Amino acid sequence: MSNRLEALRVFCAAADAANFRDAAVRLSVSPQVVTRAVRELEEELGEPLFHRSTRGVQLTDFGRQLAQRARTAVGGVDALFHRTDRRALSQHAGTVRVTAPNVYGRRLIPEALAPMLAAHPGLVLDLRLSEEHADVVDEQIDIGVRAGPIRDARFVARTVGRMQLRVVAAPALIARTGIPENLEALPGFPLTALLDRSAGRPWSWFFGKGRQMPVAAPAFITDDVDAECAAVRAGLGFGQLAGPLAEPLIAAGELVEVLQAEAPESWPIHVYRSQRAPVPARVRLVYDELVRVLG
Repeated sequence: MSNRLEALRVFCAAADAANFRDAAVRLSVSPQVVTRAVRELEEELGEPLFHRSTRGVQLTDFGRQLAQRARTAVGGVDALFHRTDRRALSQHAGTVRVTAPNVYGRRLIPEALAPMLAAHPGLVLDLRLSEEHADVVDEQIDIGVRAGPIRDARFVARTVGRMQLRVVAAPALIARTGIPENLEALPGFPLTALLDRSAGRPWSWFFGKGRQMPVAAPAFITDDVDAECAAVRAGLGFGQLAGPLAEPLIAAGELVEVLQAEAPESWPIHVYRSQRAPVPARVRLVYDELVRVLG
């Protein structure tokens, strides 16, 4: 019997039984299987495990000591695989690492997933915020949330909604500078910019018909979307903000949208995960919940 764990399991059954035939009945195997497993263990360990007689078998001192250690070892291994509810275990225990842009990760995702996390003790959300697309393999990411196309065939992606980019400004700033009439006039106004950390320069602004405008001389620059939003609200410049940030402030009258006719096509919002298998139940749970709440 080449499997040492299985040989120890057979030995433990034999140690607890009156004879090898009784052990075989408990294990639903033939007595020859029990005899062979015990003999192979004795040969490998170099010690007899049982005293054999016509009346039955009895553990040797060495066999008794081995049986104590073997029961602990086999029981520990069995406990890993034989749980009352293996699916519940995999959902309730373990970490799920999620990457998302700041606009979704700062508030929306923690608040949306809070009821689910409370309902599953032992499930840990590891949330990494970044505007760059993370390498899910190198960074061991389980689930990603991203705006824009997902073209990587390694991912299972679900489109959960769309996000609009909006050029906005504070009413006080508009009162001082007026409103740009067109894109050509926009660089003459104070502008805010969001830094692309990977490139070391500001992200361009996007407009309809595939047009992009670099922000060459920003009045305010930051690498944080909330800081840029705060700067726009404070009247430091016109900014192009993501819809989830801009739209509540537009509705409240704190910001005014301009150049609506030049707005770009809305961006698809995806929840994606790697196609690697198997997919732990806890990852499926968080993935499905993100698809639901973001949709």
